[in-house]
Amino acid sequence: MESIRFLPTKVHGALDYVVGIALILAPNIFQFAEVGGAAVLIPRVLGVALIVYSLITRYEWGVIKLISMPYHLMIDFLAALFLALSPFLFGFSNKEPNAWLPHVVVGIAVLLVVVVSKTRPGNSMATRVTTG
Repeated sequence: MESIRFLPTKVHGALDYVVGIALILAPNIFQFAEVGGAAVLIPRVLGVALIVYSLITRYEWGVIKLISMPYHLMIDFLAALFLALSPFLFGFSNKEPNAWLPHVVVGIAVLLVVVVSKTRPGNSMATRVTTG
């Protein structure tokens, strides 16, 4: 599986913050804020959570560096799966596509990013984390 993991953690980390902000803003960007309920709450909560656990991940973009990259990727996977399935689990898949399609598309995209992301930061980062 390591052979398909080509995305450096530095790039993954940058995507974490961009996706986190995009999830928080998604109800406004895609104009489904008026739908309310789970359709709005789920991306906003997942966006905040993504930023928080990114801040505590041991990679180039982490600030506190508490959780490992494999654990981070596991959280990403579960959150992305939940996001992609949420329109069907919470019954808003019958709304206009702009209210549920972003959940599915972003969820699937994040799942793909997880599959191709490296599980260890670059060499200079690994040295800094273990020695300093």
